[in-house]
Amino acid sequence: MTKTSYPIVWDLDVFFKGGSESEELRRHLDETKERLATYADKLQQFTTPTSSGQADEVANLIEEGSDISFHIRQAGAFVSCLEAQDMSDAKASALRSEITELSASYGSAFNAFKQKLSKAEENVWEAIVNHEKLSELSFVLNEWRDSAKEQLSEDEEALISALSVDGYHAWGQMYNTIVGGMTVNVTVDGEEKELSVGQANNLLSHENPEVRKDVYEKLEAAWKEKESLFANTLNHLAGFRLNTYKKRGWDNVLKEPLDINRMEQDTLDAMWGAITKHKQPFVDFLYRKAELLGKDKLEWYDLGAPTQKNNQKLSYDEGASFILKHFEQFSPKMAEFSKTAFEDAWIEAEDRPGKRPGGFCTSFPLSEQSRIFMTYSGSMSNVATLAHELGHAFHSYALKPVHPLNRRYAMNVAETASTFAEMIVADASVKEAETEEDKIALLEDKLQRSVAFFMNIHSRFLFETRFYEERKNGFVPASRLNELTDEAQREAYCDAVNSTSPSYWSNKLHFHITGVPFYNFPYTFGYLFSLSIYAKALEEGTSYEDKYIALLQDTARMSVEDLAKKHLDEDITKESFWEKGIELCKKDVEEYLQLTSK
Repeated sequence: MTKTSYPIVWDLDVFFKGGSESEELRRHLDETKERLATYADKLQQFTTPTSSGQADEVANLIEEGSDISFHIRQAGAFVSCLEAQDMSDAKASALRSEITELSASYGSAFNAFKQKLSKAEENVWEAIVNHEKLSELSFVLNEWRDSAKEQLSEDEEALISALSVDGYHAWGQMYNTIVGGMTVNVTVDGEEKELSVGQANNLLSHENPEVRKDVYEKLEAAWKEKESLFANTLNHLAGFRLNTYKKRGWDNVLKEPLDINRMEQDTLDAMWGAITKHKQPFVDFLYRKAELLGKDKLEWYDLGAPTQKNNQKLSYDEGASFILKHFEQFSPKMAEFSKTAFEDAWIEAEDRPGKRPGGFCTSFPLSEQSRIFMTYSGSMSNVATLAHELGHAFHSYALKPVHPLNRRYAMNVAETASTFAEMIVADASVKEAETEEDKIALLEDKLQRSVAFFMNIHSRFLFETRFYEERKNGFVPASRLNELTDEAQREAYCDAVNSTSPSYWSNKLHFHITGVPFYNFPYTFGYLFSLSIYAKALEEGTSYEDKYIALLQDTARMSVEDLAKKHLDEDITKESFWEKGIELCKKDVEEYLQLTSK
């Protein structure tokens, strides 16, 4: 690990040369469309199996479908990278629409196949599930069967899928288009700058309170100006979902997200119940933070404000070395994997204009590689974010020996591997802080994450569940969305914040994403679940590595309740499990309060 200069811009040419003008990508998409058309015809001719002798045919169709899905996802991952690295790439946006349509066509055809399959008699089904090529997929196959029984007829589900391209996904794309063109003018260090909303959001953690206040007010005004447009996107997304649920006979709006996350309602209730009971230490943290900023209560724009100047700045190479050093102490395999990611330009980290805000990790299934997107500016928080995304990439890597259909893990467990990796680096940074001031700043950064998962995400969950209940009765206007947001934030933060962000429903991308409903509670699940894994890793050191990888390899082939029972010997439908993770976070609060009492 002596390398001192890693590429800071990712290599995408290894997948398709030429970016959004790539001829290779064009051929790939055209060939995939042709293959999909032939495959869809096969699926249409396929009839519900009536004998155990058809198990071989089923296995071959599943194998072919899995390969076509990989081709679609390979192109989708590439286009996601293009859109993120340059928000003005209009050609990439057009390709996104094309891939969305291709994905919907595949989904519709494959869903019809799953429905036909699910109607097989019990003895035929048993033969299929126990077939030599399919026995390792028993969990996924039975999941398909159960899911198909709760859906409408093949024709009706195919119609919903076809209409979703322009009647559902298009609203999400419209949201991205509007936000992509938004800018705000703010004054920083005496200089007026025109910034994208993503760049402006980053200034909410600026050390100057006047800058934070100005940015907050400018952003609120910008979202307010377009709130009627965003009210339309949000209401129509929800309306499409609710109408689909109603047709299927589903009354609970959480049914789909819980099913997607392979999770029981009891588990979700236990998690939020434990968090709600133990918020006081984090309220104390917020009040201490306000005190250090010379206030009685924090304003919304103070939540990300630093109370201490953290002088630790790491170059990209230094940040990479820090990550590799500490990964090595827990998992040499994760360290070696991450070294490959740094050396082979898997990471887009350059700090330049025109990039999308935030960070993500995307997987290229045909190439068995990942790509990580972020903007690195040298803070320890950036280092933790980079470790987080490397955790996602390692999860995909750990699943390489597993059948492709057993790699489709849900978002809640997806956030487990990433948060575990982030925890290693965040903890190490606190322990290795050079000064007490740096230690306080890093502890504060760590606690900001607890506040985000226990309070911010909770407010999103409260808002979204209440909005969906009201949406059942008709269109919810922007004014009411603002009220619901304000109420949810005050409740989730236990009134420890003086002001709220009423526009949060419009400025938080997660509410407008069509791929995943309720893109909130899985983050908190992953955070607390990973704390239990981290506690075991601290206890056992590198000897825990193989157990950790075994857990990751099971994340897509059992419910989260069974996963926890098998690998942690825990019942996660009980609040006591979640309280163990919260207790670890409380220790950070105690240390912070002690250090800042001076």
